[in-house]
Amino acid sequence: MAARNDPDMDKDADAQAGGVQSVDRALQILEILAREGDAGVSEIAEEMGIHKSTASRLVGSLVGRELVRQNSERGKYQLGFGILRLASSIPGRLSVVHEARDVLESLAASYKETVNLAVLRSNFAVNVDQAMGPSTLATYDWVGSLTPLHATSSGKVLLAALTADERDAILRRMGLPARTPRTITNRSELEKQLLEVAHSGYAVVHEEFEIGLTAVAVPIYNHLGNVIAAVSISGPAFRFTPEEQPGLIDGLRDAGLTISTKMGYRRR
Repeated sequence: MAARNDPDMDKDADAQAGGVQSVDRALQILEILAREGDAGVSEIAEEMGIHKSTASRLVGSLVGRELVRQNSERGKYQLGFGILRLASSIPGRLSVVHEARDVLESLAASYKETVNLAVLRSNFAVNVDQAMGPSTLATYDWVGSLTPLHATSSGKVLLAALTADERDAILRRMGLPARTPRTITNRSELEKQLLEVAHSGYAVVHEEFEIGLTAVAVPIYNHLGNVIAAVSISGPAFRFTPEEQPGLIDGLRDAGLTISTKMGYRRR
């Protein structure tokens, strides 16, 4: 039996501790890039409170695994295609993306705006697929983006489907930070709106996440009747007013039901 003060054991323990720390830091980098969209090494190092050389080494390892890639135009780093490769191993998410694809394309073509599919991930709504309409002004790719639950249409649909305890835990942890002057930052007001979302079956946000952006979302259910995702349509606020566009909300509801049916849902 090795002595308790065996220097080789101490080295092994130090190596294990260092390895765990590196893994944790690498995961933090992925979270930062998922939240921010892109970031430079200096920004990453500053947020994590580590030396720039350490951040550079970790980012380099992630690039080697294709989990991170460098934007050739801005020189900053973004999540890479390796993330999608890992995500594709999750059957539930893979199936809803697969089953929703044609519906997303049809919605984008019909309403000529951007359509997104989002699921709940930890404390955020994460967009897992997107279809671009012909009237879309910008070509921003939202896939992989983490968006706040309280300030987005998909997020509100997902929040409204949670139990009171689940919702309380998330909102206590994340708070209600203002993204724009229109963001709802009062808990009572948000809860009232979520009740309306649960009752009506859809959520609309007007410039709560981003000035100039309006969006509407509906839930997607699985075979158990649980909300597993949300599908949304978004567009410029100056021309996109879901409540006033004839048939849009009903059309989005029908699309959500179509995807839900493909996931095994049966309306009772």
